[in-house]
Amino acid sequence: MPLRLAYLGPPGTFSEEAALQYAPAAELVPVTTFAAVPEAITSGLADEGVIPIENSLQGSVTETVDALIESPGVAIKAELIIDVVQCLLARPGTAIEDIRVLYSLPQPLGQCRKFIETRLPGVQTAAALSTVAAVEEMMRQPEGAAAAAIGTRRAAQLYGAAVLADDIADAPNNQTRFVALAKEDHPPTGDDKTSIAFSVAHDRPGTLVGVLHEFADRGINLTKIESRPSKQELGIYVFLIDLQGHRTDPPVAEALQAVEKLSYFFRVFGSYPRCRRDS
Repeated sequence: MPLRLAYLGPPGTFSEEAALQYAPAAELVPVTTFAAVPEAITSGLADEGVIPIENSLQGSVTETVDALIESPGVAIKAELIIDVVQCLLARPGTAIEDIRVLYSLPQPLGQCRKFIETRLPGVQTAAALSTVAAVEEMMRQPEGAAAAAIGTRRAAQLYGAAVLADDIADAPNNQTRFVALAKEDHPPTGDDKTSIAFSVAHDRPGTLVGVLHEFADRGINLTKIESRPSKQELGIYVFLIDLQGHRTDPPVAEALQAVEKLSYFFRVFGSYPRCRRDS
């Protein structure tokens, strides 16, 4: 029986590209929201899932981070990186200078801001649920509506759209990091990362520094640290850390145990092989 792999659909998204790269032979299970990816795993609809967690231009995907915080039944077991090539799509025969409305998500709009300002000045933007939904909505408009969408080359092929401009992102190194989710994380490989989330007391100084010392004193490199609102009270945050090493490595295990004692909320999202683009 093939692996059932949930991803943020529909077909034609970068999430589908990541899913195909992660498990080419899998049975793909498209879902409609970020939170539905871990839910598909815990409910038994899928065995694993692929979800975007970070973009090189715009930082963390907050919906994914929140979904992980709220989904204790899943773990990160792998990471992969996808090159994001955004394209300007329209009905065949449409000219760029005629475009009056642009369908997209906030992330692609932000990634292509300079192109939009210089090539599409004054264009009206319209929200869509995904890059593919943007293309679908654009193609549903009547001929002569002067509509366009930001989407993928695959979406253009699926829906018969024309590519008016290729690779329109402002920066040439636009990449998105995806994580694969499952009910268990990955065994140690010798070149691993671990992701955690925690909250510490906010009413006295030094609590976060105390956590950081637990890693620094053991020579553990932190590759990322950020915070998210706890959704409990203004000014109360959940901190998120990526670190080098597997949760079962003795120094990492000792540090995690110490951090858990310092925290009133603590969760290990998982340990997984570190993605190397040259591998």
